[in-house]
Amino acid sequence: MNLVTLANVTKQFGERILLDGVDLLINDGDRIGLIGVNGSGKTTLLRIIAGLEPIDQPTGMGAARGSLTVWGGVRIQYLPQDPVLDPSLTVLDHIFQSDNPQLRRLHDYQLVIAQTQDRPADPALQARLLTLTAEMERTRSWAAENKAKTILTRLGITQFETRVGELSGGQQKRVALAHALIDPADLLILDEPTNHIDADTVAWLEEYLQTVPRALLMVTHDRYFLDRVINRIVELDRRKLVNYSGNYAAYLEQSTRRHEQLAAKEAKRQALLRQELAWLRRGVMARGTKQKARRQRIGELQSLSYDRQESRVEMALAGRRLGKRVLEASNLRKQYGDQVLFADLDFHLQPGDRVGVIGPNGAGKSTLLNVLAGQVPADEGRITWGETVVLGYYDQMATELPGHKRVLDFINDEAPLIRTPDGERVDAAKMLEWFLFTRPEQRTYISSLSGGEQRRLYMLRTLVHRPNVLFLDEPTNDLDIQTLTVLESFLDNFQGALVVASHDRYFLDRTVDFLVHIENGQVSARFPGPFANYQRIRREQAAERQAQRQQRTRPEPIAAPASAGARVGLSWKEAQELVQLEQDIARWETEQERLATAINAAGGDYARLRTLTGELEAVNARLETAMDRWLVLSEKKDSA
Repeated sequence: MNLVTLANVTKQFGERILLDGVDLLINDGDRIGLIGVNGSGKTTLLRIIAGLEPIDQPTGMGAARGSLTVWGGVRIQYLPQDPVLDPSLTVLDHIFQSDNPQLRRLHDYQLVIAQTQDRPADPALQARLLTLTAEMERTRSWAAENKAKTILTRLGITQFETRVGELSGGQQKRVALAHALIDPADLLILDEPTNHIDADTVAWLEEYLQTVPRALLMVTHDRYFLDRVINRIVELDRRKLVNYSGNYAAYLEQSTRRHEQLAAKEAKRQALLRQELAWLRRGVMARGTKQKARRQRIGELQSLSYDRQESRVEMALAGRRLGKRVLEASNLRKQYGDQVLFADLDFHLQPGDRVGVIGPNGAGKSTLLNVLAGQVPADEGRITWGETVVLGYYDQMATELPGHKRVLDFINDEAPLIRTPDGERVDAAKMLEWFLFTRPEQRTYISSLSGGEQRRLYMLRTLVHRPNVLFLDEPTNDLDIQTLTVLESFLDNFQGALVVASHDRYFLDRTVDFLVHIENGQVSARFPGPFANYQRIRREQAAERQAQRQQRTRPEPIAAPASAGARVGLSWKEAQELVQLEQDIARWETEQERLATAINAAGGDYARLRTLTGELEAVNARLETAMDRWLVLSEKKDSA
């Protein structure tokens, strides 16, 4: 069944044409990935389909009108890159604001609960509460609440009563994403949904979207996402839409064949053009009408353009020598207020190291890179860099670019002339072409670039200084796939040390050899890539820890007193303590499970939720202390 139809849609901003007579059909069951260079108009196209951006209509006589048709009853849900939420609402209030009947009942129920706290004896409120409770039981709306809390938790949002205005920008994006997932429409439109969430959560989102029985249209740079979720790719290429069936792997094969065919047509066009121009230069005598037809043919050939491979280039720069000593950092500590991000943390780099840093949001990945790069001082610890190191740091926030400068002038000021590995001299204009800025775009002001185009320019600025140690903090956020391909090609030839903090599993697999995980203030040992290997090892380690915990819960007989002259293990008192600890650990693990079940069943009783959460935290603390002591006594017992 057809859901949305675009026909001959055109969109222009000032002198810049983004869409030129594009057509698109979205059918039920379609899972479409929209790709294209930053600034090409992908977000504009999404907003048009969502009904938030008007289409342009031609003004010339006889020109065909463009149209957007959303067929009757089709409901569209749109998640923008930077959603704007009501800061006064709590997380759950925002989630329950919806046309969905179940979510609307939950919203009404929460509102009545809040009102009864102020007027507990009001008979009208009591009657309304009873009616709503019965209606929610009948329609199973409680399940929608449990689903909402589960999805929020998986996205890293656990304080459901927090005001939206108190959340960070990344947290607000995840709340908006949760709302889009909880309240699915006939067509779900997502603009860069994987930004601001960690790799494990991206993997969960990938699995979740595979189960959603709705049409999907999204812009994302995550190529594993495109490969595993999408069944159709639409590329916005030079103001037109090109359709490819299948996932990202199928797109690569089909796109390669298409560009080969276009390149062959372009070569043929150039050959014909040379022949025709040569004919004119010879000044061959012919009838005027025939000569006029020749000139028209040349004009047509000059106006055609197939594929010059302008957006498929590689970047290579001459490197700098890097000595044997790169980076030694030890006993690092950093905290903000009462929050300790990391303590007693060590981090080392050797020549040729290529390390990916992963971990949950807020774990301190960006702060660690900022501290190592000297942009933020460490509270404690020592950082020593090698004498030959030239650090290039592409930070997540991206230092503000001078909007009053033209693109070409900016790069010219940064690095007017550099050399490639084979000694070729390259000017600023050529470097900008490497990063997909055409000659006309190079003359525009930086302030007129889109956010993604500015990030692309900032990346180029980082690389043209020819660093031999490179820090990349979330480089795939806001960069298009074409730019990422150019960057990956550069990193293939990069001989220095590389550290990448990223949630993009594909990019990590392409660029690094090892992964480290930062959480709870510590950096793990190195895991060999790819990301799937890291996940497998972590699962095996978790299973081993679980097996050890189960083994510890089994009581063991108390060892007989040591005979004279034998090695002394546990004292009688310590043996008794060990038995008691095993019983306590078993009891507290059972209590953990009970409290977790109670929290899931607490529903909208938030006072009870706070009480249960406090109890769970206390049990977790006691359990951790007991397990630490158990390990000490167990090692002493085994050494006897």
